[in-house]
Amino acid sequence: MKIFDSRAAQEDFLAGFRFYEQQAQGVGDYFLDALFSNIDSLVLYAGIHPQIQRYYRMLAKRSPFAIYYKIERRAVRVRRVLDCRRNPAWIRNKLK
Repeated sequence: MKIFDSRAAQEDFLAGFRFYEQQAQGVGDYFLDALFSNIDSLVLYAGIHPQIQRYYRMLAKRSPFAIYYKIERRAVRVRRVLDCRRNPAWIRNKLK
Protein backbone atom coordinates (compact mmCIF):
# COMPACT_ATOMS: atom_id res chain seq x y z
CA MET A 1 0.00 0.00 0.00
CA LYS A 2 1.30 3.46 -0.88
CA ILE A 3 0.95 6.57 1.23
CA PHE A 4 0.38 10.02 -0.23
CA ASP A 5 -0.12 13.34 1.48
CA SER A 6 -2.13 16.33 0.35
CA ARG A 7 -0.93 19.89 0.01
CA ALA A 8 -2.99 20.79 3.09
CA ALA A 9 -1.24 18.04 5.08
CA GLN A 10 2.14 19.38 3.97
CA GLU A 11 1.14 22.82 5.25
CA ASP A 12 0.06 21.22 8.54
CA PHE A 13 3.48 19.51 8.85
CA LEU A 14 5.20 22.84 8.34
CA ALA A 15 2.97 24.67 10.85
CA GLY A 16 3.63 21.98 13.48
CA PHE A 17 7.34 22.06 12.75
CA ARG A 18 7.45 25.85 13.17
CA PHE A 19 5.49 25.69 16.44
CA TYR A 20 7.80 23.12 18.00
CA GLU A 21 10.95 24.72 16.63
CA GLN A 22 9.96 27.98 18.39
CA GLN A 23 9.84 26.07 21.67
CA ALA A 24 13.42 24.83 21.34
CA GLN A 25 15.78 24.27 18.46
CA GLY A 26 15.67 20.68 17.18
CA VAL A 27 12.26 19.86 18.62
CA GLY A 28 10.65 20.53 15.23
CA ASP A 29 12.80 17.83 13.66
CA TYR A 30 11.83 15.40 16.42
CA PHE A 31 8.15 16.26 15.83
CA LEU A 32 8.44 15.51 12.09
CA ASP A 33 10.39 12.28 12.65
CA ALA A 34 7.80 11.00 15.12
CA LEU A 35 4.89 12.06 12.91
CA PHE A 36 6.33 10.42 9.79
CA SER A 37 6.92 7.25 11.78
CA ASN A 38 3.21 7.23 12.68
CA ILE A 39 2.26 7.82 9.07
CA ASP A 40 4.56 5.03 7.87
CA SER A 41 2.69 2.65 10.20
CA LEU A 42 -0.42 3.20 8.09
CA VAL A 43 1.03 0.72 5.60
CA LEU A 44 0.08 -1.97 8.13
CA TYR A 45 -2.69 -0.36 10.17
CA ALA A 46 -4.73 1.77 7.75
CA GLY A 47 -8.44 1.44 8.33
CA ILE A 48 -8.39 0.34 11.98
CA HIS A 49 -8.83 3.84 13.38
CA PRO A 50 -12.18 5.47 14.23
CA GLN A 51 -13.84 7.55 11.55
CA ILE A 52 -14.51 11.23 12.18
CA GLN A 53 -16.31 13.27 9.51
CA ARG A 54 -15.63 10.76 6.71
CA TYR A 55 -11.92 10.48 7.62
CA TYR A 56 -10.05 7.91 9.63
CA ARG A 57 -8.30 9.56 12.58
CA MET A 58 -5.06 8.23 13.99
CA LEU A 59 -3.72 9.98 17.08
CA ALA A 60 0.00 10.67 16.95
CA LYS A 61 1.97 8.83 19.60
CA ARG A 62 4.41 11.56 20.70
CA SER A 63 2.52 14.81 20.11
CA PRO A 64 -1.05 16.07 20.52
CA PHE A 65 -1.76 15.82 16.80
CA ALA A 66 -4.24 13.72 14.84
CA ILE A 67 -3.63 12.35 11.36
CA TYR A 68 -6.76 12.35 9.22
CA TYR A 69 -6.66 10.05 6.21
CA LYS A 70 -8.76 8.21 3.65
CA ILE A 71 -8.20 4.90 1.96
CA GLU A 72 -8.52 5.20 -1.82
CA ARG A 73 -8.11 2.01 -3.82
CA ARG A 74 -4.69 0.67 -2.81
CA ALA A 75 -3.41 3.89 -1.28
CA VAL A 76 -3.67 5.89 1.90
CA ARG A 77 -4.13 9.59 1.37
CA VAL A 78 -3.26 11.77 4.37
CA ARG A 79 -5.58 14.76 4.20
CA ARG A 80 -4.81 16.75 7.34
CA VAL A 81 -2.51 16.66 10.37
CA LEU A 82 -4.19 18.80 13.02
CA ASP A 83 -3.40 19.88 16.56
CA CYS A 84 -5.91 18.29 18.95
CA ARG A 85 -5.48 21.18 21.39
CA ARG A 86 -7.36 23.48 19.03
CA ASN A 87 -11.03 24.35 19.31
CA PRO A 88 -13.15 21.42 18.01
CA ALA A 89 -15.04 23.83 15.74
CA TRP A 90 -11.73 24.85 14.14
CA ILE A 91 -10.87 21.19 13.53
CA ARG A 92 -14.30 20.47 11.99
CA ASN A 93 -13.88 23.49 9.72
CA LYS A 94 -10.45 22.29 8.55
CA LEU A 95 -11.91 18.87 7.69
CA LYS A 96 -14.55 20.34 5.35
